[in-house]
Amino acid sequence: PIPRTLHMSLAGIRDMTTMETPPEDRLPIRTFVAEYSDGLVREALLREMDRGGQVFFVHNRVKGIQALADRLRRLVPEAKFVVGHGQMREDQLEQVMLDFSSGEANVLVCTTIIENGLDIPNANTIIVNNAAFFGLAQLYQLRGRVGRSSSQAYAYFLYQKGAQLTPVQEKRLRAIFEATELGAGFRIAMKDLEIRGAGNLLGSEQSGFMNSVGFEMYTRLLSEAIAEMEGRRPETVQRLAPVALELPVNAFIPDEYINDRSLKMNVYQRMANLERPEQAEAIAAELADRFGPPPEPVANLLAVTQLKTEAAALGVEGLSARDGEVTIKLKRTIAPDRVALYKRYKTDVRVQLGEVRLPRRRFAEGQTAFLRELRELLPVIVGPQREAAASGGAAG
Repeated sequence: PIPRTLHMSLAGIRDMTTMETPPEDRLPIRTFVAEYSDGLVREALLREMDRGGQVFFVHNRVKGIQALADRLRRLVPEAKFVVGHGQMREDQLEQVMLDFSSGEANVLVCTTIIENGLDIPNANTIIVNNAAFFGLAQLYQLRGRVGRSSSQAYAYFLYQKGAQLTPVQEKRLRAIFEATELGAGFRIAMKDLEIRGAGNLLGSEQSGFMNSVGFEMYTRLLSEAIAEMEGRRPETVQRLAPVALELPVNAFIPDEYINDRSLKMNVYQRMANLERPEQAEAIAAELADRFGPPPEPVANLLAVTQLKTEAAALGVEGLSARDGEVTIKLKRTIAPDRVALYKRYKTDVRVQLGEVRLPRRRFAEGQTAFLRELRELLPVIVGPQREAAASGGAAG
């Protein structure tokens, strides 16, 4: 599925069915990502021809495709080549495909017209030229044109020698190289969602990031809308305003802790949609039980999640630590407890316009300890109002 459709399924808007059992006798496709070289191409073509098979050579530019085919003919004179692309006359293209499917040609030099709906069991090698310029879903679809029998299939994704790949191009090629097992489509789709973003739920964009509201806020709003449409009681829908955090801590789930991308995405989404502090404690206990003691980045992520839920319940709007100063921003209806703050921090504390400012040096150096001290500080700031703030935030 495209990123938007997959995200709708993960969010509960659409149903999703996964097929995890491959056809009988299917083998995983051996996948290679490499710089283009004539030697590699010749070797791949001859290896497939030696066992009586056929090859797709994908070059997604009509301009120059004939010149490329001529070059390949000179490189491998033993092979018979045909060329097919979408700008050919219908009868011409039909004859090309008939010649290839009947085995009269060894190599089909073509554009992405073969991406869908083509089943030629004797074609078990595909070479994709300039693969860095294809989308991840396209690469996966193209690879699926081979390996449609019990024979071992090969896929070569080539990029130009000396080319400077962009970070996104590198991620695509790495993803297609790593996801080679049968049934890897869901992993590919999850990676595509991670790379391209979830798109616009109500508009035409099928990918992209919700820069105007942020992914977390977008997910919260989406969860509220789904809950209401499902007829759940209003009080079960999250009403707490999100807390803006700008804290210099490493908070994430490393692959060594949860290496399944779909499971990791699910955990992130659950954390983003937590409503109450006790839910954060429950998910921390669950992760420890399922995956073992959390490493520091995961412990920090859990602490950040608990900090956000507790801060929202207390009426805190934002927490930041920059330029040697920690700033806690409160709702206008919350008056910070100046007496308690001055007793604890003396002249180091500054309270002004709904903000409390403290020097970073008054907190522990370690990230985990810093987050713990912040959590301990928030009830001190709110003081006697904390119960009213918590109940008011939950209702409002």
